[in-house]
Amino acid sequence: MKVGKIPENVLKRSVFKQIHTKREEVILGAGVGEDCAAVRLKEDEMFVISTDPVTGTATDIGHLAVHITINDLASAGAQPVGVMLTILLPEHTQEAELKKMMGQIEQACAAAKVQIMGGHTEVTKAVCQPVVNVCGVGKVKAGQLVSTAGARPGDDILASKWIGLEGTSIIAKEKAQELSERYSVNLIKKAQEFDQYLSVLPEAAVAVKSGVTAMHDVTEGGIFGALWELAESSGVGLEIDLKKIPVKQETIEVCEFFGINPYELISSGCMLMASQDGTALLRELEKAGIHAVLIGKATAGNDRVLRNEEERRFLEPPKTDELYRVL
Repeated sequence: MKVGKIPENVLKRSVFKQIHTKREEVILGAGVGEDCAAVRLKEDEMFVISTDPVTGTATDIGHLAVHITINDLASAGAQPVGVMLTILLPEHTQEAELKKMMGQIEQACAAAKVQIMGGHTEVTKAVCQPVVNVCGVGKVKAGQLVSTAGARPGDDILASKWIGLEGTSIIAKEKAQELSERYSVNLIKKAQEFDQYLSVLPEAAVAVKSGVTAMHDVTEGGIFGALWELAESSGVGLEIDLKKIPVKQETIEVCEFFGINPYELISSGCMLMASQDGTALLRELEKAGIHAVLIGKATAGNDRVLRNEEERRFLEPPKTDELYRVL
């Protein structure tokens, strides 16, 4: 495709025709020449807005872009309503690739009951691979907003599902040939399919009903980065048992192969939660069929401690994600 705005005929057949999910709150949505979207909310509701780009990989970029943003909304206790997209494509992009990307985005949106409300699509010399930025719009009832800054000393800290899911899936897809030199096709396929776990909407919904005090989805920088950010935002210390942090064997194998740290690998699909009664929250998550583990406590002061049996060490501020070392 040529540099510049996507032609109207391409926009209609490969972008707009992929959009099917609708929300009653959206009163002005995607259309030719529409530069804005309009959303109507009730008097006791407020907007929650988040934005995130996907730049580290082009593999399944449509799915990833949506999941990352709606997970941010879920972490705030919000119900996602719609997304606005900015899609930047390099010159060599074929229309079929754009259509496939939009199909992925709509599929992820449909699963979360989220409407694509509009955006901008362009071919540009400024990028060498596709870049998708998603601005998500959600709603939350007054008084029910949850922040990363809500943890208090004495709160239990829980992690849902497993760490490294997103990073493992991306690496297993992009480096399948290299991994096949050591591992079975079955292991690689299982690792690739970790993308089915990327949504944290189910655990967020359970946690909000159970009186969670803080939530933070685990993305770039991995679980170590997310723990640091939760503690820094809340002004608390941490006492975390390293061995209790949940991780799949496939993630361990993939990380070992490339010599990277699974605790510092991008981990969408894992939610950090703080609760005054972690055992009760754990019970509710288990009732909903969601795997979760109580991994430690928030403490008074600033010490952010990782325990590994008798060894104790301190958390450090987030580093560059391990994914970039591989890709």
